Amino acid sequence: MKLPTPAEMAALERRAHEACGLGVPALMDRAGAGVAEVARRLLRARGGRRVVVVAGKGNNGGDGFVAARDLSDGAAVTVLVVAPPADIRGEAGERLRALAESSVPVQATAALDDAALARALGDADLVVDAIFGTGFRGPAREEPARVIEAINRSGAQVLAVDVPSGCDAETGRADPPCVHAAATVTMGLPKLGLTQYPAAAYAGAVFVADIGLPRTLIDDAPIGAALAGAAWVERALPRRAVDAHKGLAGRVTIVAGARGFVGAAILAARGALRAGAGLVTVGLPASLASVSAGSLPEAMTRALPETEDGTVAAGAVEAVLEMVGAASAAAFGPGLTTHADVSALIRAVLPRVACPVVLDADALNVLAGEPARFRDVRAPLVVTPHPGELARLVGGAVPEIQRDRVAAARAAAASLGATVVLKGAGTVVAEPGGAVRIVPSGTAAMATAGMGDVLTGAVAALLAGGLPPFDAAACGAYLHGLAGRLVACADRGLLAHEVADALPRALDRVRRGEIDDGFRAVP
Repeated sequence: MKLPTPAEMAALERRAHEACGLGVPALMDRAGAGVAEVARRLLRARGGRRVVVVAGKGNNGGDGFVAARDLSDGAAVTVLVVAPPADIRGEAGERLRALAESSVPVQATAALDDAALARALGDADLVVDAIFGTGFRGPAREEPARVIEAINRSGAQVLAVDVPSGCDAETGRADPPCVHAAATVTMGLPKLGLTQYPAAAYAGAVFVADIGLPRTLIDDAPIGAALAGAAWVERALPRRAVDAHKGLAGRVTIVAGARGFVGAAILAARGALRAGAGLVTVGLPASLASVSAGSLPEAMTRALPETEDGTVAAGAVEAVLEMVGAASAAAFGPGLTTHADVSALIRAVLPRVACPVVLDADALNVLAGEPARFRDVRAPLVVTPHPGELARLVGGAVPEIQRDRVAAARAAAASLGATVVLKGAGTVVAEPGGAVRIVPSGTAAMATAGMGDVLTGAVAALLAGGLPPFDAAACGAYLHGLAGRLVACADRGLLAHEVADALPRALDRVRRGEIDDGFRAVP
């Protein structure tokens, strides 16, 4: 499923008009009908019939006016306009005039004091938020801000049109005040910002209304982002041949761990095995090799020269290259530390590796501020930073990255010449050419140590199985998040090894078509 920015969606609608004669009036009527359909579903679920549509002066308000007229056949509808009616022009103005000819009462919010506005909203079984559309850039001010705050205080169930008012439909920013919606009806395709936080948290359940855009136009549209959903993952992951053996299932080498951090190496290896690698070899400081073997007997170990501080030594270069030379994919980083010898090892090894590589954690940290070094890597490369690691790697600050995670991941992928997995809620996977996949799986319970180590191993296993870096990264991130969701009992207390062990279950659920990624179609 494609995830357009507002500009990409506008271009698609223009193309629909040019190619098929599908103009704003038809799109608005279909959009309003979609809003009305979801509104009816919500009303039926709660046994209500009182609806207040709060509309702005743009096309989003026009969608709200159409919905109000449709809903008036069976529901008690009131329309509140967050603009002087005389300022509402174009197709939205036409729909408002048509509404005025019906029995639906229309009132400007500016004529209501705070108490009267609170009463009007508080009496509703459902409030339809049609104030701002996808072109909005926050924050909301003056009368719209007052009305948004009143909606949030009302306690009424809220249905947002296209995007909750106050949220940025491109970046997912949500500068207050923003409407807290129980559900959102988005038009044609889900907007990119609805997959990113904090906007995703304001949107509630997301319904996608069919507004008549031809499928061929959608398929051909140059939209840079798409959802890494269950259906896509199922198609991307090849099924294993019935006569497969461990040598064909992929060989993964993992260089990880240090004194006090051997668990990171074990978790990465567990993630690789559970994601389907046939053979996994872990290279660790010599004194830790027996610890790893005892904790995960399915993985092989290689004792590497170590420093007095219990890290892999710089003198391990040739031993590491020998290990990697026999591998289908390699992973470096979990628990390595940023010791000077580790830094020297990573710098010496990376330009000489031929198989696909995953870099995480300390393999990224030792290269902080040196993005040019990644251009020396000849092998296909995936990096899996969290926002702090990405900030250290390419410069910038975490809040700046979080304000537009998609743009940050795209820029990093282009700069590093690598596939970037920017971890976090709404994980972003970007490849150097600019394509992006958004991962909708996962849970807040995964906010605990070791989760990234499991992901590193899982992505390495999929690379070893023959998937291209972009697909391996997106599939690995999706299955990792889904595994967490399947085994979490609450929003905390989940352990990383439990997620690793649930990876086969996650794949099975994907294969069976049993996963709902949260975007529900409205005919």
